[in-house]
Amino acid sequence: MGNAVPVWEKYALTIKECAEYTNIGENRLRELIRLDGGKFVLAVGNKTLIKREAFEKYINSRDYL
Repeated sequence: MGNAVPVWEKYALTIKECAEYTNIGENRLRELIRLDGGKFVLAVGNKTLIKREAFEKYINSRDYL
């Protein structure tokens, strides 16, 4: 796939992509979505996507995960 968009340039990431990108486990990401997802989640049908830049700002503003 020569036309694949690098993960750091994508607008939204799947939970799996976000876990690989941030090194935060998928279960922990699901927990963060449940607690504070309105700030960085994009729901497309049954698919949950994480807005990359909003999530980066969210985790940078937290003292702990």
